[in-house]
Amino acid sequence: MSTLAEKPVMGSALPVDGFNPLDRKVQACPYPYYQTMRAQCPVYPSPQTGMYYVTKYDDIRFIKKRPDLFTSDMTHSSRGGPREALVRHENILSTYGWAHVQVLQRTDPPAHNRWRQYIDRTFTASRVNEMKPYVDQMVHELVDAFIGQGECEFVADFCVPLPCKVIADQLGLPNDQYLRLKSWSDAMLMPGGLMATDEEIERCAWIELDAQHFFYKVFEDRRKNPTDDIMSVLVNTRFEGEEPMSMHELQNMMHQLITGGNETTTSALAHGLWNLLKNPSEMAKLRADRSLIKNFVEETLRYETPVLGLFRQATQDVELSGTVIPAGTIVFMAYGSANRDEDKFDDGETFDVSRKNAGAQIAFGLGTHFCPGAMLARREMISAFEILLDRVDDIQLARPLEEFTHEPSIFLHQLKELPITFKKR
Repeated sequence: MSTLAEKPVMGSALPVDGFNPLDRKVQACPYPYYQTMRAQCPVYPSPQTGMYYVTKYDDIRFIKKRPDLFTSDMTHSSRGGPREALVRHENILSTYGWAHVQVLQRTDPPAHNRWRQYIDRTFTASRVNEMKPYVDQMVHELVDAFIGQGECEFVADFCVPLPCKVIADQLGLPNDQYLRLKSWSDAMLMPGGLMATDEEIERCAWIELDAQHFFYKVFEDRRKNPTDDIMSVLVNTRFEGEEPMSMHELQNMMHQLITGGNETTTSALAHGLWNLLKNPSEMAKLRADRSLIKNFVEETLRYETPVLGLFRQATQDVELSGTVIPAGTIVFMAYGSANRDEDKFDDGETFDVSRKNAGAQIAFGLGTHFCPGAMLARREMISAFEILLDRVDDIQLARPLEEFTHEPSIFLHQLKELPITFKKR
């Protein structure tokens, strides 16, 4: 069994007994605690949540490769404990809409393979490559809206609308209603973040119902009038020997596409610029050599991982890095820690746009559950920063950020705001 006194920890590391994943300051910057965990207790039982935090890169790879030992088949309620509000949330959906069922990211192989083949037909390399002119145009339009003012709130004015508008177009929602899609996504994610009040959890159910009834109409329309969008692929694709997706399955597939299609990209865009503002020498390096843009994207995903971690449940007692994880325990795979693991990334606490192995980051997961929208997210980030660097200069933080810099969640990592000033190039 690991203990907290085995090794000294250097640098900015903090004592692990101060790590509380429900503390919003910790959520904003958990990295000094992760650093201690990796050195002293790489599998750490959190007393506040009952979860075991797995912090080493290779240990997370092991979990990802062993769905027989660590299952993805679990619900929000299993992560949040026996909470009445989560039961009410599910009852509202099952009574007035469609209850949650396990699809795609919430399933294990071989069942997972069925869902993945639908997604692999939608997010193809050719489809994403064809979207480049459209994504570039969207970036220019967003920059046009604020460039004459010399300032903007970068999260609200750019990071939220770009991925939301892109995914809205693909899902059959007019992109001028992107804030509606954003509200749906927020409501779908909030209960799993373990920070919502009972009232907020119940309100999230009613907001998700709005999304379900909207998409019911879109699904039915695409059955009769198919187009070339993602919705049509999901509704009309048939695989030999397979039944078509039920409405319950379609709704829950859409739940994952909405949340995965905008939240993580919003976070990555915001943190990309934030990292450059905090590291002006890296900003200068990127301006001087645009060939570094793709590597900068990977380094951003590594250094400020949009999803701090995801969950698995141990199916039996498993020993990992000297710690026994009991059967039935929820495991938190701390991607944000693994992406700074000193055994994988030299000087991992430093942001370096020219890092040689930045592409080894696991912000999009690994293996079977690798994020199907990774290519699109990268496309949006590359277009965004190529165009921003072309069009604006002398970017500065307009004022200090608030004490709680990030939205409350134990697993999402979203900056609340990033007010900036700049000069038009």
